[in-house]
Amino acid sequence: MQRATDTDVTTGQGAAGEVNAFAVELRRWRDVRGHSRMSLAKAMGYDRSYVSKVESGAERPSEAFAAHAEAALRAGGALRAAFRDFEAHRPARARPALPPESTEQPGTGHGLVVDHDDATLRYDAGIYRLTQRRRLVNRGSDPITRYLIRISVDRFPGDPQRSNQLYSDNPLTWDEIGLRAWHGQGRTNPMDWTAHHDRAAFKEVWLLFSGEHSHFPLYPNETCWIEYEYTVREEHWGNWYQRAVRLPTRTLSVCLNFPAELVTSAWGLHMSMTAQPMPFATAITRAEAVEENGRRHVFSWSCEDPPLHARYRLEWDFRGRADTSAGPSPRPSEVMVALGIVQAGDPALQRVARLFDLPAEAEDARRVATALNSVGQRIAKAHTFGKGMGLAAPQIGIDRAAAIVRTPDGEAITLFNPTIIEEAGEVDEQYEGCLSFFDVRGQVPRAHVIDVKHTTVDGATKITRFERGVARLVAHEVDHLHGYLYTERMRPGLDTIPVEQYRSTDTTWKY
Repeated sequence: MQRATDTDVTTGQGAAGEVNAFAVELRRWRDVRGHSRMSLAKAMGYDRSYVSKVESGAERPSEAFAAHAEAALRAGGALRAAFRDFEAHRPARARPALPPESTEQPGTGHGLVVDHDDATLRYDAGIYRLTQRRRLVNRGSDPITRYLIRISVDRFPGDPQRSNQLYSDNPLTWDEIGLRAWHGQGRTNPMDWTAHHDRAAFKEVWLLFSGEHSHFPLYPNETCWIEYEYTVREEHWGNWYQRAVRLPTRTLSVCLNFPAELVTSAWGLHMSMTAQPMPFATAITRAEAVEENGRRHVFSWSCEDPPLHARYRLEWDFRGRADTSAGPSPRPSEVMVALGIVQAGDPALQRVARLFDLPAEAEDARRVATALNSVGQRIAKAHTFGKGMGLAAPQIGIDRAAAIVRTPDGEAITLFNPTIIEEAGEVDEQYEGCLSFFDVRGQVPRAHVIDVKHTTVDGATKITRFERGVARLVAHEVDHLHGYLYTERMRPGLDTIPVEQYRSTDTTWKY
């Protein structure tokens, strides 16, 4: 019986016996990316012996070495952070012990923990290729003989009816996926697999710790790498990729690799069962790579000790070309759905948003403002707003009283706990649009001048006067925070009009 296992990561101890945090991370990421010391040295432009000495802890790394290693291994900032720890002479950060899971069903994966979960998604000529590598540790008391994986696609997130129709008419097939799997470092042993669930947009597969001529169970206290790879056509794959943490995991990393001519922008959201979606706590880094078939843009991100059941979602937009793969151009509302905007009919838009207790919740308020600005930037890339734009927290699924406004002149306004306390001046009707139902426009009466009471993050109460077009923008967002849509402000008997009939897109307000 053949058993292929990997040895534990070296501790990278120096002569004095202290743990070298940088050496530990360097070895870890070299394993993750499948480099030998020779190939890593070549990719970095360094001598192999120097790379070996740094990794063993015998040689002190330089800042330039750390930067080259970070770029070559696409570590999402992990190597830079480890170098800073090393330079500050701090001991390597202790990783919390990962609790074993139940072992009620021997051989099915119970008792597993994931030392490193790494995914690389590459796009070429209308095809996505996902390569997933995991370093598994058996903390249970029984041999593990199979591992469950999931392949799930959604071309139109937020529009289940359209997605269901797409996969009903054109289901995801096993031939399209072309799933392959291996066990052991360097794809040592091909793994057999069997289908567990086969649906039009969803597959579940048991990867078996066995091949054509051998079996290699993962025994208690052993570790191993498994790797699998599959492809999906872009008409089946939306512009997003999500990782769900289903087993105790120490390190999670993702790499997105796109042709440079697509001019890709990428961002990420962290979601859990108990909190609203938030931007990644650590930034996604972008690097440029040169390959035989041209330049590539490579986006890398990683995090340590992700909580169980957390979901990390990366999204992107190909700004260098129009996406015609799915047929006609998407409706404005479909664009907003794809950008994460909550749509009319959702109860979140009918509730009064929860106030901030400031300054006690100052950090929460800043995080919500960051999320709003992040989404606002994505929206501004997808649509030109000649009259300015606004966005309220409930529109991105966050039940807090915060909103942002961008005026036509580029001024940025952030409001916490806003309430209109007085209106003055003339009242006029002008057309408004709303990101939560962006296919139509409606005439809304608003006062030319409003006074808004709001709270700063340090707890101070302010009253700010807004006039004309900016007053209209602010009033629209304050309405959102109190559970109103602009259609409720329209005069009786007036209806919205399709956006195609609206002739003032991209122009400023007229007074």
